Amino acid sequence: MIKKEILCTLGPSSRNPRVMARLEDLGVNLFRINLSHTKPEDVAQVIRQIQNHSTVPVCLDTQGAQIRTGSLKEGVIQVETNDTIRIAYAAVEGDAGRFNLYPAQITAFLEIGDILSIDFNSVLVQVIEKDDEGVIVRTITGGTIGKNKAVTLDRDIEMPPLTQEDKEAIRIGLAMGIKHVALSFANRGQDVDELRSLVGKDVFLISKIESINGIKNLAAIADRSNAILIDRGDMSRQLPIEQIPRAQKVIIRRAKEYGAKVYVATNLLESMVTRAAPTRAEVNDIFNTLVDGADGLVLAAETAIGKYPIQSALMVSKVMEQYLNYSNGKIFSIEDYRSQGSLLMSAPHGGELVNRIAEGKDHSAETYKRLYVDQQTLIDAEQIAIGSYSPLKGFMGREEMDSVVERYCLPSGVVWPLPVTLQISEDEVRDLKEGDRLALAWEEDQSIYATMTIREIFNYDVDRLAKEIYHTTEETHPGVERLKRRGKYFIAGEIELLKRLSSPDKHFELTPLQARKIFENKGWQRIVAFHTRNVAHRVHEFIQLKALEDYHCDGLFIHPLVGPKKAGDYSAQIVLKSYEILVRNFYPKESVVLAAFQSYPRYAGPREAVFTALCRKNFGCSHFIVGRDHSGVGGYYEPDASHRLFKELGDIGIKPIFFNEYKYCLENESYVEVTAENMEALLSISGTDGRALLQQKKEPPEWFMRRDITRFIIDEIDKGFDVFSS
Repeated sequence: MIKKEILCTLGPSSRNPRVMARLEDLGVNLFRINLSHTKPEDVAQVIRQIQNHSTVPVCLDTQGAQIRTGSLKEGVIQVETNDTIRIAYAAVEGDAGRFNLYPAQITAFLEIGDILSIDFNSVLVQVIEKDDEGVIVRTITGGTIGKNKAVTLDRDIEMPPLTQEDKEAIRIGLAMGIKHVALSFANRGQDVDELRSLVGKDVFLISKIESINGIKNLAAIADRSNAILIDRGDMSRQLPIEQIPRAQKVIIRRAKEYGAKVYVATNLLESMVTRAAPTRAEVNDIFNTLVDGADGLVLAAETAIGKYPIQSALMVSKVMEQYLNYSNGKIFSIEDYRSQGSLLMSAPHGGELVNRIAEGKDHSAETYKRLYVDQQTLIDAEQIAIGSYSPLKGFMGREEMDSVVERYCLPSGVVWPLPVTLQISEDEVRDLKEGDRLALAWEEDQSIYATMTIREIFNYDVDRLAKEIYHTTEETHPGVERLKRRGKYFIAGEIELLKRLSSPDKHFELTPLQARKIFENKGWQRIVAFHTRNVAHRVHEFIQLKALEDYHCDGLFIHPLVGPKKAGDYSAQIVLKSYEILVRNFYPKESVVLAAFQSYPRYAGPREAVFTALCRKNFGCSHFIVGRDHSGVGGYYEPDASHRLFKELGDIGIKPIFFNEYKYCLENESYVEVTAENMEALLSISGTDGRALLQQKKEPPEWFMRRDITRFIIDEIDKGFDVFSS
């Protein structure tokens, strides 16, 4: 199937670098400049602005043969039924007594008895008198008359297909490389010929069908055009609204007979001008318009003046994706959604969001051999089960470990940097054999949390493993110490989770599928994730917001670890509460989701940096912040080692955003990247030093950590709460 096209009108809501970049990222094919709302003297500037920030082609949409209200002193005029008001020949600033129509000469063609509908029947007036200064109309239906609003006359008046302003804008556009133009109110084949004579044969010409004459002369218009655009809004001024769906189907079918593409516009997602989500009727309309055969859809007010231009384009993309699946004969399955959520969000790593959660209670687990494991092992089992470690379905065997250690990938070729293993001691391995059903119980509370069938039992050189993963065999490294303490034997097999670990932070935890549903509800598709085990400080705050802004992301996903940590680290509750303060008081509203990640630091440097990024890919994130010495400890890794590994691995389905070291510049009162030239002039406090100050109940400087957070931490210490892990 040929992918359908999206055309977006740019206006005050969208003509800025961030929104244009996001619309381009969503696959928008054409940006439309509405010349009815763009002054000729502004055309070059608008085109230049778009071309400077986007590679999406620009289309100039002419004013064409239409009547509009002129300028109004107060912006609107309020009229009551049976009021009289003058439509003047001379240019005036409209008020309660008189106003103009545009083009100016059109008023001279009005006759006594003519009925004019203003702004889609908002106001209805009739001409009752004509003199040297203009015409006088009486109001049949009162309401509000706005400036530059469409006016429909109840009889045909032949008007030129292009205004002088259209011709000037086209001249400017052609000089600036514009290759797309749209002819508004194409009424006959000769109208298309006139525009073609101005733009030449190489320009893609779209003729807009929005009148009865356009429908009557469709064959001649379509034969001369590259595409037809059905403007259902203006068409409804001449055609009863109940006939529009039928007319749309006929126009699409007939236009395609002449080889023209067909686009459909107006009210596709009208509710999203003011709301973040569409109505069911709108989504159904879009889908069925595509089924009718439309080649593309045009967003107008939704992206020009609406509050949610990105979400509107995203919604059209989502419906188009569903249409393509439908057209390709893909069988509808609710499991498609349950397994990953929106199709336009980042796909889970390996293509499928794993679910290894047992349905119902497995009473037979009590009869299995019981293996007591530590909290970290149960955390891994839980994260495998809910899909955070997708595509893993269980603990790794020898082949998988060899592949991960030597080639940074699973045997299937899917990138994976860290072994996820179940280690056991020599004493424990004597009682086990392949094929055994195991109940994994926590050594602390004796409860069973998961089951597995042993696929493989093997031993492994833990010194070699430590060297490859941690770059050292020294047991002063916390990752190496844990690896050697747990034994040299390993068991592999798929797991099934019976229950999740309890935690004081459980209400903060999200599964990958829950996170994806939240992002979908917010209309986010481009999401940057931040992984941390520390309290928020100002440099972290700076790089989070910089990534959000510079990469035009819809939202920021702050996802601190809440599992066991080494002594001296901040407790999970303190980390989360510090971020709550930050998000509530200092971050842009509706741009951040804070959640807890039930995992633990492995201190594996570059390998762990890639691992944490892949986990956030499974949560639906498209971007991931990679700081200096990410997931490092004790100087075991080069500061840029994580950056280098990401680059070596190439595209892993989530884009890393690299940050080097940043410090505070007192002179400029800003955070700047450290270079050899400015190093001596910048201020910094290490995280270790910051913790030491707080342990002494001393406030670090405001440029290092916000006072609201430092005072909160000191207050928690005063109350006797556990601020640091022991």
